[in-house]
Amino acid sequence: IRTAWPERLSLYPLGVARSALLSPSPRLLSPGTRTLFSETGVWEKEYRPETRRRVEEWWHPRIMAQWRKDALEEDSKGKKFYVLSMFPYPSGRLHMGHVRVYTISDTIGHFQRMRGHQVLNPMGWDAFGLPAENAAIERGLDPEEWTKREEELLGLVTSRFTTCLPDYYRWTQYLFVKLFQAGLAYQKEAVVNWDPVDQTVLADEQVDENGRSWRSGALVEQKLLTQWFIKTTNYAKPLLDALADLPEWYGVKAMQANWIGDCTGCYFDFKLKVNGEETGETLSAYSSSPETVFGAAYLAILPSHRLLHGSSSVRSVLEKVEVGPGGIVSESSHHNMLNTLATGVFCFSLKRLVMSRSVFMFFIRSHMFIVCLCLTGIPDCSEEDLSVARALNLRWTTVLKSDEDGTQTLVNSDEFSGLTRQQAFDSITQKSRDQRVGGHLTSSKLRDWLISRQRYWGTPIPVVHCGSCGPVAVPEDELPVTLPKLPSLTGKGTSPLEDAHDWVSCTCPRCKGPARRETDTMDTFVDSAWYYFRYTDPQNTVRPFERHLADHWLPVDVYIGGKEHAVMHLYYARFLCHFCKDQGLVAHREPFRKLLVQGLIKGQTFKLADSGQYLKREDIDFTDKEPVARRGGRVEVTFEKMSKSKHNGLDPQDVVQQYGVDTVRLYILYAAPPEQDILWNVKTDALPGVLRWQSRLWQLVTKLRAARQPGDIPNPSLLKKKELAETKKIWDNKNYAVQEVTSHFTGDFLFNAAISRLMGLTNTLSSATAAVVQHSVEFEEALAVLVLMTAPMAPHLASEMWAGCLPLQQRGDVLQQSWPAVDPKYLDVPEFVELSVMINNKACGSVTVPLQVSKDSERVQQLILESPLGQKLLSARSIKRAILSPRTALINFLVEE
Repeated sequence: IRTAWPERLSLYPLGVARSALLSPSPRLLSPGTRTLFSETGVWEKEYRPETRRRVEEWWHPRIMAQWRKDALEEDSKGKKFYVLSMFPYPSGRLHMGHVRVYTISDTIGHFQRMRGHQVLNPMGWDAFGLPAENAAIERGLDPEEWTKREEELLGLVTSRFTTCLPDYYRWTQYLFVKLFQAGLAYQKEAVVNWDPVDQTVLADEQVDENGRSWRSGALVEQKLLTQWFIKTTNYAKPLLDALADLPEWYGVKAMQANWIGDCTGCYFDFKLKVNGEETGETLSAYSSSPETVFGAAYLAILPSHRLLHGSSSVRSVLEKVEVGPGGIVSESSHHNMLNTLATGVFCFSLKRLVMSRSVFMFFIRSHMFIVCLCLTGIPDCSEEDLSVARALNLRWTTVLKSDEDGTQTLVNSDEFSGLTRQQAFDSITQKSRDQRVGGHLTSSKLRDWLISRQRYWGTPIPVVHCGSCGPVAVPEDELPVTLPKLPSLTGKGTSPLEDAHDWVSCTCPRCKGPARRETDTMDTFVDSAWYYFRYTDPQNTVRPFERHLADHWLPVDVYIGGKEHAVMHLYYARFLCHFCKDQGLVAHREPFRKLLVQGLIKGQTFKLADSGQYLKREDIDFTDKEPVARRGGRVEVTFEKMSKSKHNGLDPQDVVQQYGVDTVRLYILYAAPPEQDILWNVKTDALPGVLRWQSRLWQLVTKLRAARQPGDIPNPSLLKKKELAETKKIWDNKNYAVQEVTSHFTGDFLFNAAISRLMGLTNTLSSATAAVVQHSVEFEEALAVLVLMTAPMAPHLASEMWAGCLPLQQRGDVLQQSWPAVDPKYLDVPEFVELSVMINNKACGSVTVPLQVSKDSERVQQLILESPLGQKLLSARSIKRAILSPRTALINFLVEE
């Protein structure tokens, strides 16, 4: 299975429409205009900007055509390789960060295909969400129209799917229904971020570090709204434990583990009663020692808990409770006591629900309950809980008995009495899970996933609200619930779907009575939590994906994206994969085998030192050593994440027009290792080096063509001893380059180091004498290897070079070739090694020594001094020091002159 999009940076470069970049308007060629060898059979000796433009223009459609042809003929017996870039979001033009991630994934895809693998490297668009809706509102457009315009602008003619289309979000709704049926999707009141100016809910990432809205600048308020959640906490312990099976999540595993926290306790669901009568309220309380829950004395909640706000049926009771010093309920409030009864497993009464303003500080001190809103107080297990219970004059049941050997067993715990603490822990949590009243191991700080958005442009939540039946999931055969067309959007107030009266009014699927559709839409994180499945079967109209296809391609072999997604997105995607495994939809529990986390591309930024105002480059005077603002004022020069507001952004289209697709690709790969930031400065960094290297590569083909005529066959017998030594060096360097570059492409993804090694091979070939170029097979083979290993990174340049190499013309296009292998003889371990000898940093000859002692400095010195070379040059001289190189076969003697 292939898609045209893995070639997007060489075919539709940088994801931008062809007409904008590689397919400029046709123009008539003047008589003196240079043309390509592939067009005319005439080789251009220099690689000039015009040559580069013609190369990319010529090879662009041909590589695409060959790609499509190969897709139909691909050998299904090859080992699969699934390389995936994180979901792009077309809310605006692609930026240099997109360029980097797609260049990396495209390079890996080409490399793996040349190794004979089946490669899946797809492309889709995460098109729902707040930015697209706001952009449409600002322009007076329908969000769907705006999104289609963006896709056309970006040249997305071959994308595999777009999340805002019903044929995709139908299956997002399908998975939501599965979660709802499993009891993992639920609705409750929750505090959200509210923008009082725009009158809209904001996601956490849309609130800046000062607590202000990213759009209006207003101070964000906290507002209680009824929201939809997915109970990800039920999977916290499996998700935490499964990190041990992900050895190649370098650096990210610790972030995921910290996000989840220590899963040593669990929540229990308690039904609340007032004066012995059911209230309909359920209180979920965390216990760090679930096995001792029969000894609980009280529950503690924070003043911000939902029971004290909104429409809670016990709010009026709790508001009458007086809170005294230290957060302890005063004696005068005894008549307002709440009795709580655990459902299912436990049948006992707690005498009081404690509301404490000091609980939050207590949680921080204990390092256990940093943001827990409700806590089970168990005096047997905690000195703090014991102090609170005594201060309240509460009674509790002792549930632990210590034996002589130090083992603790349970007492006064019904059927669990007599069990050890570990046995009781396992039994109580398991029975709680069986009866769906909690028991899932999690941390006290982890929260369920809030997915509600009170906006229009998102996947409709497939639920209807019936007065008789409550919330009811839309039947699967009635999906998708499509978005209605609305005459206008303001982005303010309640959900826009509330105004679609004909759409909102519906029939309950269960009782056939009148009902109302849910008017919240889903957060876009839901769309991107399962898209890696859909890529394996994007045209399926019967189900989200066929299991055998998902099982074939998953897990993703390399997943590439920014570190900003290392927590939330990866956590949600892992959760969905675990859930799908439990539902029998897939065989794999973890979706991504290896993570490649990329750094940012930062632009040079200028801002006034006194005010922090960002300035454009044209507002700066660079006449003196230190830049100053033209209007006066000292300027600070830094590198920061590219942004329009900081005037330091780059338009990929402009960069490609100036330097070419291959140059930009090579620069992205060469400037820094993938996980490090790139500081974009075209005058002082890697770009000049990349431009020079492309010219030197081109010169090698020019050199070979000048040395040989068509039909010439190399005749190594004409080479002299010195020239044969030169061919041996070329052979060694070629094999070393293959070994190193292959290792970088498969292991650490240090593409900058791979390019450096290829530059080294280029130097070796550039220094070859005319006789070696004309008559050695080694030069020809090394040049072929050099072009082949350049092809994944610079496919246009490599394609033309391959076509221009006379001995290689009959082998097909470069991207159809197999990746080169190290010659077996190179891997043979020699018994002896030739050690270069230097005296005072000057080469003096070489001595052959046994390989097994070649790293022993004293033994090597002894052998050299005993050799004819040593007797001649060193026997009568005073040796101050001998330095044996740890990397190469070389020793340097420092002697008295």
